[in-house]
Amino acid sequence: MVDEKISQQGTRLARRQILEPGESSSWHVDPYHRFSVVIRGSELAIEYRDGATDHLTVTPGEAGWEKPTNRIHRAVNVGVDPFEEITLFFLDRPTSIPQPVQPDP
Repeated sequence: MVDEKISQQGTRLARRQILEPGESSSWHVDPYHRFSVVIRGSELAIEYRDGATDHLTVTPGEAGWEKPTNRIHRAVNVGVDPFEEITLFFLDRPTSIPQPVQPDP
């Protein structure tokens, strides 16, 4: 997994994330508003710590706002191509962690 900070200006942070097929992000929560743009990829599964899963079909250029959530989850690339997105986080202070990692179950 590639998790790269592109730029930060005060409480606005831009990040690029790449998940190869079969890779997953760490378990985390999303305490901040964010705006994401899909660069490449086709399918993601969002797995929740409580056992639920959402399957998403994504397309390059797809973009949208996402609300904060304290529900522990991770993204899994279930497609055949790498998944890449650029996300702009709106933090409450410059030193905030945009997606705090939660310990593995």
